[in-house]
Amino acid sequence: MVSAPSLQWHFSSYGALTLQQLYALLQLRSEVFVVEQNCVFQDMDGADDQAMHLLGTQGEQLLAYARCFNAGIKFKEASIGRVITHASLRGTGAGHALMRQAIASMKMAWGAQPIRIGAQARLEKFYSQHGFITASAPYIEDGIPHIEMLRP
Repeated sequence: MVSAPSLQWHFSSYGALTLQQLYALLQLRSEVFVVEQNCVFQDMDGADDQAMHLLGTQGEQLLAYARCFNAGIKFKEASIGRVITHASLRGTGAGHALMRQAIASMKMAWGAQPIRIGAQARLEKFYSQHGFITASAPYIEDGIPHIEMLRP
């Protein structure tokens, strides 16, 4: 495994994002979820303005991203979604760094609390390494098998 690059982390509300940051995160989400995964779905779901956005950058380039919600918005619990690392970082451990940073940023913003995610089923082992436990039967979302997972 190649070592993860050092990333600068920014945890920002929707209103605090610059136009360049917003464009970069929407571009990365589209690149990975729509093009790379060949999945036609409505990424811009009207929830971005209720989220905190975690951006992992190196210089001006966005390489890692997650969308974080306080409890009561997406689920009863706090939640993390749209977890992405740029294709160039896969296998470097950057995804694990992203999850550690997302959990830490949420704890600082809202205190320690349970976190629920809707994870692609193929990533169950990845999320379990961050304390998430499978909490639902598999279901199909946008043509992809998913499961809910909970980090107590």
